[in-house]
Amino acid sequence: MNERIIELVDIDPNEFFGPHNSNLESVKKSFPKLKIVARGEKVRIYGDPTSLDAFEKSFKKLTDYFNRYNKLDENSIEQLLSNTKEHKNSKRSDDVLVHGVGGRLIKALSVNQRKMVDLIDDNDMLFAIGPAGTGKTYTAVALAVKALKEKQVRKIVLTRPAVESGENLGFLPGDLKEKLDPYMQPLYDALRDMIPYEKLELYIEKGVIQIAPLAFMRGRTLDSAFVILDEAQNTTHNQMKMFLTRMGKHAKFIITGDPGQIDLPKRQISGLKEAILTLKNLKGIEMVYMDENDVIRHRLVKKIINAYKSIEIE
Repeated sequence: MNERIIELVDIDPNEFFGPHNSNLESVKKSFPKLKIVARGEKVRIYGDPTSLDAFEKSFKKLTDYFNRYNKLDENSIEQLLSNTKEHKNSKRSDDVLVHGVGGRLIKALSVNQRKMVDLIDDNDMLFAIGPAGTGKTYTAVALAVKALKEKQVRKIVLTRPAVESGENLGFLPGDLKEKLDPYMQPLYDALRDMIPYEKLELYIEKGVIQIAPLAFMRGRTLDSAFVILDEAQNTTHNQMKMFLTRMGKHAKFIITGDPGQIDLPKRQISGLKEAILTLKNLKGIEMVYMDENDVIRHRLVKKIINAYKSIEIE
């Protein structure tokens, strides 16, 4: 049996391996054919040469991630060590999309997030479809900010159905922005990770970043814009058709949604579901289907998604 020794450099073993070696146990699950022993800053691995080579490459991903984000947990380990074959197929899998606030590096962290990055370059319209927690909205916002910073577009437009059935905002207090803010919070949260507060406020004030309710998109032509329609499962047929036909020259559209979380009245057809079927074979439009392997939230989210797959929800 062959032996390799890897030494942690400038990394606290206690933080890296986690409480009670929980992170190390997660790593061991991904390499059942290897014997892995950690003592202090040294990791000894026993096994065949091919498996040892694979472990060293994977272990470097973990140390690189820890050095970059100063943290490591079971969920990030699973993301980094799973689906390595698919990761290699990504043209820009290691590229930083945006240098965010406080030096934060915003990257695609899963196979299908990488697909979004790869496909948006060659297609002007992209559907990202999947359950909550898969990073579809966050990745879409990162791509939009990247395009704006690189001057590929002149503005970002963010929109979503503001309430479950239609967009009857009039009863809410405040001006239009104040009415919309609670519904747009996930988009704001993503933007605040990527753009400093003062600059973000200036962009919004000057209209470089626009927050628009879907009902107010009618009649607009969106040229040189990166446009994101979020929560698209709650659009009607007319709303979806209206939105898609707003596309102007030099524009990029990303539509995100979860067909499993439709809040429309039961007899109302989801505009997202209809669009997926209607547009799936059109050249220039791509669709990425996210799943539990793309979940980047708490590890329980993946388990919850799998649990709900086993039952039928009315």
